[in-house]
Amino acid sequence: MESISSRDLAQSLLNHYIEGRPEPDGYLRELVARASSGDAELAAFASKALFGILIEGLADRFEPALCDAYASLFARVLEQIHGIDPASLMARYRALQSPDKMPANPERVIVLSRVTLGADVAITSILLDAAKQKFPKAAIGLAGSHKAWELFEKDPRIHHVPVPYPRSGTLRGRLAPWADLDRIASEPGTLVLDPDSRLTQLGMLPVGDPARYLWFPSRSFGGGSADSLPALAARWVRGRLGVDEAVPYIAPKFRFNFEGQRIAAVSLGVGENPAKRMDEEFEAGLLRLLASNMDAVIADRGAGGEEAARVERAIARSGAEIGIHDGAFASFAALIAASSFYAGYDSAGQHVAAALGVPMATVFKGYVSERMFQRWYPDGPGPRTVIRVEGQSNGLVLAGVEAALRAAAP
Repeated sequence: MESISSRDLAQSLLNHYIEGRPEPDGYLRELVARASSGDAELAAFASKALFGILIEGLADRFEPALCDAYASLFARVLEQIHGIDPASLMARYRALQSPDKMPANPERVIVLSRVTLGADVAITSILLDAAKQKFPKAAIGLAGSHKAWELFEKDPRIHHVPVPYPRSGTLRGRLAPWADLDRIASEPGTLVLDPDSRLTQLGMLPVGDPARYLWFPSRSFGGGSADSLPALAARWVRGRLGVDEAVPYIAPKFRFNFEGQRIAAVSLGVGENPAKRMDEEFEAGLLRLLASNMDAVIADRGAGGEEAARVERAIARSGAEIGIHDGAFASFAALIAASSFYAGYDSAGQHVAAALGVPMATVFKGYVSERMFQRWYPDGPGPRTVIRVEGQSNGLVLAGVEAALRAAAP
C-alpha cells in the first residue's frame, strides 16, 4: 500500500462510498496514519487528501446516505487517533437526529462558526439572529476565528469566543481546537448551536452536555429538496427554536459611503478551489464590462499571494481604471453593502450581497452535484443573476453579467 499515493487512497475511498461499495481494506487506516504522522510533509499531503478529496467530496454532494458514511468514517478516525469507541460516537450521531426537548433559558449561547466566511454569512448568521430573538437575556458568543467575528463586530449582542481552526492544517492540527471548545461548551448554563461546523468536524466531536447541544445537519436536512442553505437554516431554527423570522445579516465595524455613485464591487476569489474559476481573459473582460457600465469598480485583492497576483493581472489586461480593496474581508463586506452591484464567483462575496439585497451576478462553476448548486445558491431579498457556466463561452457568460447590469440600472 506504500506505493499508493495519499490522493489515490482518498479518491478510491470516495469512489467506493459514492458507488455504495465496501471500502478497500486498510485504505482509511493507512490514510489516517499518514495524516497523523510525525513526518510534517507526509502529514500535510495526507491531511489535504483526507479533507479536500474524501471528506469534502462526501459533504459537497448533500446526500443523506453519504452523511451516514461520513459519520461512520470519522468515528473510525477518532478511534484511531484518540481511542474513542466508534459505537458510542455513532449512537450519539443517531441521537442527534431526534433531539430531546430544547433546554430553557440558557445563561449563555455559543454559536459555532462554520469556519468559511461565506457559510458564516449564509448559515451561521441565521443561527445568531435566531439566538438573539429567542434568548434576549442570554450572552451570545460566536466561537471561531477573528475574521469570522469581524463580520459581526458591531452587533452589541455578540461577543467573540476565540477558537482558531487551521483550514490547511494536518489532521491532528484540525482536531486540536476540540479540547478548548469542549471546555467552553461545558460551562454551566451554556447552550451550543452547531451549524455543522468544522470546529466539531460536522457534529462528530462531542462537546459539552449533549442535552444542551443543538446541531443543524446541513448536509442532510431538507432531503431531496432544491432549497438553499439559508432557507434550510431558517426552517431549522423555526422548528427547533420557534423563531419564525431569522435572517442572514452582517454587522462589521467598517462603513463606506459613495455619495450616490454607482459602484461595482468585484471578487475574483474562489476559496482555494480553482475549479470555480473562468480563465484570465474572462476576468479581464468582466472588469472591462463593469467599468463601462458603472461610475467606478473596486476589486478585492483577496488574501494575497496567487489570488492578489491574478487580480492585478486582470486589471492590467482589462485596460480599465479599477480600484483595489486591500484589507479584511469584513471591510470588503461593508464595501459590498455600500455598492450598487456585485459580481464574482461562487464565494463569500455572493452570500454577503444576497443577504443584503445588493443586485448581483455570480458565476457558478465547479460544483460536483446539482444539489450542491441548489444548496449554495445565493439566497436573499435582492435581484440575483446566477450564471451556470457549463458549456458556455466567455462571451455568453459576460452577456449574462451585462443583462444583470441592465436590470439593476436605475
